[in-house]
Amino acid sequence: MTERPTLWQIPVSHYSEKARWALAWKQIDHRRRSPTPGSHMAIALWLTRGSQVTFPVLTVEGRNIGDSTAIIAELEQRRPEPALYPEDTEQRRRALELEDFFDEELGPHSRVLAFHELRRDPDVLRRIVEQTAPPPLQRAAGLSTSYARFFTNLRFGAADPGAADRARGKILAAFDRLEAELDAGRGEYLAGDRFSVADLTAASLFYPIVLPEQGPVTTELGVAAGLEEFRRPLKERPGFLWVEEMFRRHRRRAQAAVAATA
Repeated sequence: MTERPTLWQIPVSHYSEKARWALAWKQIDHRRRSPTPGSHMAIALWLTRGSQVTFPVLTVEGRNIGDSTAIIAELEQRRPEPALYPEDTEQRRRALELEDFFDEELGPHSRVLAFHELRRDPDVLRRIVEQTAPPPLQRAAGLSTSYARFFTNLRFGAADPGAADRARGKILAAFDRLEAELDAGRGEYLAGDRFSVADLTAASLFYPIVLPEQGPVTTELGVAAGLEEFRRPLKERPGFLWVEEMFRRHRRRAQAAVAATA
């Protein structure tokens, strides 16, 4: 790449984390822009000429690419190694199918449940805002916490107990699918014997529930009481442990690689 790309992101977002991880895996030095949540929707619409309403968006050599899946596809074309798409045709088909499954059947629901429980635990929400929000919002944490509660309900319906119940069911089903796929493959990874886009996607989109040490938000900031109640019986599940291992093994190494090239 002749120009340094810019990733337009939301720091706590698991879809932004998916894009960040891909950039780190490819060892691509890049800038990050984190506008105020809410205003990011107008920026996304402007950047993508109306095709995307949210982040992440990657600006690279004059193009603005919205959606984490499209961003990874573009990165794979521009920098094929280290690969995220398996070389084998059947394994690639499997990896892309699983990417789509976790994008659609896990990502929206892990977000809803995380925000639902954070709305009910304002002290933890405030600490997360102070740590991860853009600087203007960090300086007014109390107001920003109220804004976060308002915005997450307006945008995602996070105040709705029914939506939270549906989200819990979807998350458990996604753990079932993850564990079934790992058992079927009889290996450490979802598509073949190497880390791929399927593993990156599943781990990224489970992060709001698992809260691995290498994730954007960790248990060090506290865990909303309702979310911890949901997490407690999951912590010994093979899928939960697998997410932690993917972050421990591959996210740390990728972060170090980018730091070395910056």
